[in-house]
Amino acid sequence: MAAKDTTPARRTTIYDLAALAGTSASAVSAVLNGSWKKRRISQKLADRIMRIAEEQGYSVNIQASLLRRERSNIIGMIVPKYDNRYFGAIAEQFEARARRLGLFPVITCTQRDPDLELEAARELVAYRIDCLVSTGATDPDHISALCAAAGVRTINLDLPGSKAPSIISDNYSGALDLTRHILDRCEKDLGDKRPLLFVGGRATDHNTGARIRGFRDAHAERGIPVSEEFILACGYAAEKAERALAALDMPLPRGMFVNSTITLEGVVRWLNQNRPPSKHPLRYGCFDWDPFAVLLPGNIGMVQQDVTHLLDKVFEELETPSGAGEPILVPCILRTL
Repeated sequence: MAAKDTTPARRTTIYDLAALAGTSASAVSAVLNGSWKKRRISQKLADRIMRIAEEQGYSVNIQASLLRRERSNIIGMIVPKYDNRYFGAIAEQFEARARRLGLFPVITCTQRDPDLELEAARELVAYRIDCLVSTGATDPDHISALCAAAGVRTINLDLPGSKAPSIISDNYSGALDLTRHILDRCEKDLGDKRPLLFVGGRATDHNTGARIRGFRDAHAERGIPVSEEFILACGYAAEKAERALAALDMPLPRGMFVNSTITLEGVVRWLNQNRPPSKHPLRYGCFDWDPFAVLLPGNIGMVQQDVTHLLDKVFEELETPSGAGEPILVPCILRTL
């Protein structure tokens, strides 16, 4: 029997990457350390080098990289939306905290578009950021791999990934508590013990999936079955919620779990046009907090994600890196109305 080859596989070098990209090792180095724009290297070549680095599983020694270059003290963040109080609060508090620590924050909105997320990550790496906080990213692992190839740390916020530390709200427990509260109020106020309607989000999205589990388990505690027709995971956009409610092939339940304040806009528009609460009373709650939404008729509870403590964990991770692992869960706050 032939002896097993125990020789370690040779690591990919910048010279290997240069050969594959058809360029010089110095150009590869400039792209990986974020100084390529100063070298007037084209965006097309930079993108090709980063793609090849990812494909080859290349990653620099981060500590050695930092020794070779001055720290920029620039910290980046991508957020999916600005027109949402939750993400707006994250961006505002993140910027204020970073400045207090002597860091320069750069924040950009990516509209939940995976291509925009990667483009933003590449641009921020080009500015030689020290760390990127990926907030609500659709593909956080791709961003982490891209940044790792350039020696840039990443932290996932709001949605988890497997290649970097992840800090997220405890979506399951928050949804469990909110569903219990809505069920209680439907029974107390309306004498209704039927299942609630879940509206909004994407079933493949980690946070929506956790909230659906909490929603189902709160019903199961009371022996109330929930069929698939009661789960309208139609996306977050307001107009998608309106279309989903318009297409509902059953009587509208008297209780509703709304999966975001963005979705809530569509729900309220549809209700005002088709089922005025004054004529058809119902009770609903929303996962996320908005101080104006508490004034809406029928709204009896909102889950507030704890932005302050989420960012506490982000900056703790910046100071004392823990590495990728199980997501760090931050409890939510149930605001009953």
